Amino acid sequence: MDSNMSGRKILVTGASGFIGSHLCRRLLQMGNEVVGISRKEQKKNDTCSLWMKLDLKDSKAVMQGLESVKPDMIFHLASHVVGARDLERVVPTFEDNLASSVNILRAAAHVGCQKLVLTGSLEEPEIGDRFAVPSSPYAAAKFAASAYGRMFHALYGTPVTIARLFMVYGPGQSDLSKLIPYVILSLLRGEVPKLSSGHRLVDWIFVKDVIDGFLAIANASNIDGHTIDLGSGRASSIQDIVQRIFSLMSAEVQPSFGSIPDRPMEQVRLADIADTKVKTGWEASTSLEVGLQRTIDWYRSRYG
Repeated sequence: MDSNMSGRKILVTGASGFIGSHLCRRLLQMGNEVVGISRKEQKKNDTCSLWMKLDLKDSKAVMQGLESVKPDMIFHLASHVVGARDLERVVPTFEDNLASSVNILRAAAHVGCQKLVLTGSLEEPEIGDRFAVPSSPYAAAKFAASAYGRMFHALYGTPVTIARLFMVYGPGQSDLSKLIPYVILSLLRGEVPKLSSGHRLVDWIFVKDVIDGFLAIANASNIDGHTIDLGSGRASSIQDIVQRIFSLMSAEVQPSFGSIPDRPMEQVRLADIADTKVKTGWEASTSLEVGLQRTIDWYRSRYG
């Protein structure tokens, strides 16, 4: 899988984020020159060869940035990841998820590169369902960004592939309001996490498997313009995940399901793992038990 992934100049947006930092570290270890883009100033560390502070909403700055780097490959991971349905989320998700993606696509089409990987989301409606309605401002922005990616490939020949991510979890997730870190840290503090009903079924995928999936997409042939699902293909309810964490941490309290309301229009989708395996050779390999234990160990070592 990794045979062709060395000695390249690779640009990663969202490089300081949860998934981006894992990806950059792996790419750097494999012998690539990794240019990380972040909206905040970053010090040189073990994840990137070079950091570039850049506002992806600024189309001129994005064009200038890509012209200066001229990357062989681009992974566009930068995103305003929030599933809230509030009206106040419309503009931030439009700017950070859609406008930024269009700016990256336009600059990549102008500068040229061997591969551009956009990150999609399980929240996006299925392609081909003409009656589909996005369930949140985030889902709408991601859905539109994927459509732009397919358009850039079809119209301008831009080598775009959309990696559609399912529910990624694992060590290093800095948004501590997300379910898994929130539950783990609540238990480490001796608190009972406040939860929704927990009935929603979710396709969970460990972050290391996602990074393997990105590399498989980067090396695969004849998938430009395609959407590749990166998920496990299996559904586990939020209740099941929470109960597993409680068990692994030997918690002496019981979870408080139903103490906060469920969000409207929650989506239940599974990754098409058969299609992904045929097109890239990749499939998830980390079980929930192993992935959750590694995640718990990481948070315990830093916050315990």
